[in-house]
Amino acid sequence: MEDIVAQEVIENKIHVIRGKKVMLDRDLAALYEVETKVLNQAVKRNGGGGATAAPSP
Repeated sequence: MEDIVAQEVIENKIHVIRGKKVMLDRDLAALYEVETKVLNQAVKRNGGGGATAAPSP
């Protein structure tokens, strides 16, 4: 996981839903090179507060 991902690749995976910038779990899992199931388990285990903890613009 030492490869650097191009900013454009990440930006293309960000979607705006109801005025909020979000990434689909499958796209985030692909960036971290893990299965979607594993990513979702980690989110549940760690409180899953990502959406509410993100700073607003």
